[in-house]
Amino acid sequence: MSFHDPIAELLTKIRNAKDAQHRFVDLPFSKNKMKMLELLKTHGFIENFLVNEQQFKMRVFLRYTKDRESVIHTLRRISKCGIRRYVGYREIPRVFNGMGLCILSTPKGILDGETARNLKVGGEILCTVW
Repeated sequence: MSFHDPIAELLTKIRNAKDAQHRFVDLPFSKNKMKMLELLKTHGFIENFLVNEQQFKMRVFLRYTKDRESVIHTLRRISKCGIRRYVGYREIPRVFNGMGLCILSTPKGILDGETARNLKVGGEILCTVW
């Protein structure tokens, strides 16, 4: 089943797998999703992800604490298909006082909020994670 908004599909599938305490979740492949997953991995929100480009699939391994609680507490889509939200580099939000992650689509690619602020580029806020 395919949605009209692939980023919302990514976030929803990760959110559902997290709530059900699954070890991994399978997703359809796209380069934008892969870049978002790289950001989530470097900031410690997911453990790892594997890409199979021949079958157009990705497998995302979720990260849990020793008490089997998910590291991801909230995934929220900010800019939606009906209402796009664009910000300049000065208005990029700090998520959960710097503990969370804001993912933006900028002219320099998909970046996290801190990197976009340092490069002084704004863009469309895709989602926030904490």
